[in-house]
Amino acid sequence: MTDSHFADEPVTPAGGDGLVRVRLDLAYDGTDFSGWARQPGRRTVCGVLEDTMSTVLRSDVALTVAGRTDAGVHASGQVAHADLPASVDVDGLPRRLARALPPDVRVFSARVVPPEFDARFAALRRHYEYRVTDAPHGAHPLRRLDTLAWPRPLDVAALNDASALLLGEHDFCAFCRRREGATTIRELQRLEWVREGELLTAFVSADAFCHSMVRSLVGALLAVGEGRKPAGWPASLLSLSGRSSEVAVAPAHGLSLVRVDYPADGELAARAAVTRNVRGAPA
Repeated sequence: MTDSHFADEPVTPAGGDGLVRVRLDLAYDGTDFSGWARQPGRRTVCGVLEDTMSTVLRSDVALTVAGRTDAGVHASGQVAHADLPASVDVDGLPRRLARALPPDVRVFSARVVPPEFDARFAALRRHYEYRVTDAPHGAHPLRRLDTLAWPRPLDVAALNDASALLLGEHDFCAFCRRREGATTIRELQRLEWVREGELLTAFVSADAFCHSMVRSLVGALLAVGEGRKPAGWPASLLSLSGRSSEVAVAPAHGLSLVRVDYPADGELAARAAVTRNVRGAPA
C-alpha cells in the first residue's frame, strides 16, 4: 500500500488559480474500513474522504496522511494534507464535509499551512493507544469496538518491566511485516501500560512505526502480562534478523492513533528532508 499522493513539491503561492496546502485533523471508527489506503473494491478511509471531498469541492482531491492505519484500526488524532484551490473556503470545510461524510469518519478542523508542511514526512512522532480489559465479563458493551477482551488476568508491573526493555532505537524487524525497501529501524520513545480498574491502556509513541509494529509489540507483551513469557523475552527478539513467528499480532480493534506531533513551521522543510533520507519508506 502506498500513499495516494506524496506531494514532494511545494504548492504554488495562494492567490489566482494557485493552490494552498491544507491540513486536515480527523477521526474515524475503523470497524467498517479496510484500512486507510485505497484498495480496489474495498471501503477505505482514504477512498471515502477523497471521493467525498472531490464531490463537495468539484475538484479532484488527493490526500497524504501521517500514518496509514490497517483494517479495523481507529484514529482520534489522524492528520492529512491536501493541495486545494485557493478559492476554497477552508474554515467552512469541516461543516460542509459533515453533511456529506458517513458517520464513522469526521474532519474536525481544516487550516491553511505552509507549503513545506507534509503530513507524512514532516511528522516528529506518532502516538497510539491500545485498550485491553481483563474483566471476567469481557469488554463493556459500549466499548467493545475499541477494547480487546482478554480472557486471563494481566500483571501491569510485568507488562511495564518488559516494555521498558524495548525503549530506544532498535531494528524492530521481529515485530514488523517487512516491506520491500523499507527500513525497520525505529526509535520507540514511550511504551507504558496504565491500569484503571479492569481496563489497561498501552501508550505507545515513536518517530514512526513499521507495518503491524504496535500490534505485534502488544501481542508479545500480553504473553508476558499473563505469565506465559518472562519479562526479557520481547526484548530478546530484537536480535533476530527477521519477523518472529512466536509473536502474535494483537487484534486491530483495540488500537487507535491518537496524536501526531510536528515541528514549528520554520523547521518543517528540514524535518521532511531528514525523514525522506532516513526512512525512504512508509511510516
